[in-house]
Amino acid sequence: MGKRALITGITGQDGSFLAELLIDKGYEVHGVMRRSSTFTTERIEHLYRDIHEPDARLKLHYGDLTDASSLRRVITLAQPDEVYNLAAQSHVRTSFDQPIYTAETVAIGALNLLEAIRDYRDSTGREIRIYQASSSEMYGNARECPQSESTPFSPRSPYACAKVHAFWQTINYRDAYGLFACNGVLFNHESPRRGETFVSRKITRAATRIKLGLQKTLYLGNLDAKRDWGYAGDYVEAMWLMLQQHDPDDYVVATGQCHSVRDFLNETFAYLDLDWQDHIEVDPRYFRPTEVHELRGDASKARNLLGWKPRLRFRGLVRMMVDHDAKMAEQEKTLVDAGLATTQMSHEWH
Repeated sequence: MGKRALITGITGQDGSFLAELLIDKGYEVHGVMRRSSTFTTERIEHLYRDIHEPDARLKLHYGDLTDASSLRRVITLAQPDEVYNLAAQSHVRTSFDQPIYTAETVAIGALNLLEAIRDYRDSTGREIRIYQASSSEMYGNARECPQSESTPFSPRSPYACAKVHAFWQTINYRDAYGLFACNGVLFNHESPRRGETFVSRKITRAATRIKLGLQKTLYLGNLDAKRDWGYAGDYVEAMWLMLQQHDPDDYVVATGQCHSVRDFLNETFAYLDLDWQDHIEVDPRYFRPTEVHELRGDASKARNLLGWKPRLRFRGLVRMMVDHDAKMAEQEKTLVDAGLATTQMSHEWH
């Protein structure tokens, strides 16, 4: 039999790309998802098969990082060789409004998972390798740029603080208990599957609607923030490579290139033959109480030790996202023109 992997946050952007990668490599993939009254599985529907079918490689379980007992139950059922912890309250701006919930899911949630894996290992003798999704936001306004594995953290949000806690707990469990535990410090990574409240997708989604007359204005916050944007499909490969090494370690995953939100606007609107300055307004409500000005990663270690490097660069990434969202906007306009929908959803972008 092939390996078994357990992915928390499987219904998110990274979880869906990672599930694809692992299934292609012959894994049996188990995913943890929270119970909800609405369906949240659209990103992985193309992977799902009825569990009674012989080629079914994906199995889903209800669970939550804040519920330690559910994690122990799922691990016992799945008996994974590898665990990828991708679940989190991952929106930085939202973490200022929900700091306690963010800490419970990101910080304590990671600790719950580490404890569940240690308990399972100690009671069964079976080793599990774990990947912890760390974030470039942990660097905050670090004095050095680019940031590498040796750069001191300077978190500037409740989300970043919680990620720092999870990062050091992962190292502590590696050192204290001998777990094969790795931190992947991933810089911003996007795709057409990115949530529509994140600035990259917010821009491409709104721009394509503006092009078709479905929307007039997009309200944004800090246009001068600079980020190292990569493609999520590339970054999940680095996650997998970390758990295939002889020894566990921590790695920065980034492109090494930095672009501002203005650059993202320029690239997006120019591709659509639009001038973004005709449609963008800055709303102070979207500024963070503590801003992070520039994040740019040095992924030399991942390149040298894992053999990993990004394939898709900034312009190609933006255009991929615009092409995808343009099709969504065209479908929406068809419904609006037929009287089967309204443009009220544009309020979401305001």
